[in-house]
Amino acid sequence: MNRREFLTASVGAALLPRLAQAAAAPAPLLKGKAEHVISIWLGGGMGQIDTFDPKRRGDPTKKLAGSYYDSIPTAVAGVSVCEHLGRTARLMDRVTAVRSVFHDVIDEHAAATNRMHTGRPVSGTVAYPSLGSVVAHERRAAIDGVPPYVLIGYPNVTRGPGFLGSRAGYLYLTDTSQGPAGLSRPEGIGAERQARREAMLAGLRDRAPVTTDTRLGDYDTAIDQSLKLSSPDFTRSFRINEEKADLREGYGGEFGQRCLLARRLVERGVRFIEVSHNLNFINGTGWDVHNAGIKQQHGLIADLDRALSALILDLEAKRLLDKTLIVVTGEFGRPPEFDSGGGRGHQCRAFTCVLAGGGLRHRGAYGETDELSKKIARDPVSVPDFFATIHAAMGIDYTKNLYDGDRPVPITDGGRPIGALFG
Repeated sequence: MNRREFLTASVGAALLPRLAQAAAAPAPLLKGKAEHVISIWLGGGMGQIDTFDPKRRGDPTKKLAGSYYDSIPTAVAGVSVCEHLGRTARLMDRVTAVRSVFHDVIDEHAAATNRMHTGRPVSGTVAYPSLGSVVAHERRAAIDGVPPYVLIGYPNVTRGPGFLGSRAGYLYLTDTSQGPAGLSRPEGIGAERQARREAMLAGLRDRAPVTTDTRLGDYDTAIDQSLKLSSPDFTRSFRINEEKADLREGYGGEFGQRCLLARRLVERGVRFIEVSHNLNFINGTGWDVHNAGIKQQHGLIADLDRALSALILDLEAKRLLDKTLIVVTGEFGRPPEFDSGGGRGHQCRAFTCVLAGGGLRHRGAYGETDELSKKIARDPVSVPDFFATIHAAMGIDYTKNLYDGDRPVPITDGGRPIGALFG
């Protein structure tokens, strides 16, 4: 071996361990600065081809697959949306329509709703926590005396805390004009009388034997949370009439008022708020637009457009948009073909979820589908990837494990964030 060969071999031997170590090292964690999530749930399944991923115009009478509406340009060059999203179109520089989301659950509402809330298929052995419960567990409430997780809609097991327990559960309400039922003090119970009751409860607890029964622990937790949430400071969150009339009107009807309440809850320190859209089926069928239900779908889209755009601008005016990640999801999308009644079926292999605000580097759209929005053409995003993006935006370690007893459970089932939205 000559001198050059010797040096080459020596340097190579010295570098190999470092190269191997670098190859084995995980990628640095992406970490955003968002502090809250407002999740808008479009139960029934928003049709991406009729909203945020428009394609050529179709015709249900001729069975010609395609969009039901015309498309319009947006504030982001090259990104178009449905004509009924005109207000949001002007704000797409603060928005990313993730057009390449997919999952492999059967196209059935209950199973797909579970997947889009827990990130996993239904299990017979593990009660997985919902996205809202994971955020509540990891970040807690921003201010003492408020719940970390509020559900503005009807309660459902898919929204629950699973193995994380009641501390990661939600507070729910269906009426935006008042606080949650059961938290208001009865008439005649003033502050002094309430204090005596709480002192009596504390004395009973001090004399109670120590227990390891988790059910009793959860019950005590519920009592403590109820006492905190019945305070005047938190219940004031529900006084929407304190807002200026033009702002309330700008949000629109029932759904818009839910979104306005969500903004108020963010200000009170709630970490995660889910807002359900169209609980009263203003078009007769909701987003599940089979058959003739599609004929009034534009009313749903316009309702979403008005409230979503108002929420973005309101948060921005209060300097809360970068701190608040808005997420718009449903259980799946809709195919480009029309069914026998002129509506659409279900499609889980390619659909759109929307992100706005949250300090992300928005681009109008991410991912691409084929010419009919039926198959993903570029940058696929699994549900775990989408969840990991939300966790990363919230500064949550998306690679960590949660624990069901002693059993480790990956927080996002191995998801990786959309790197293009960070940095």
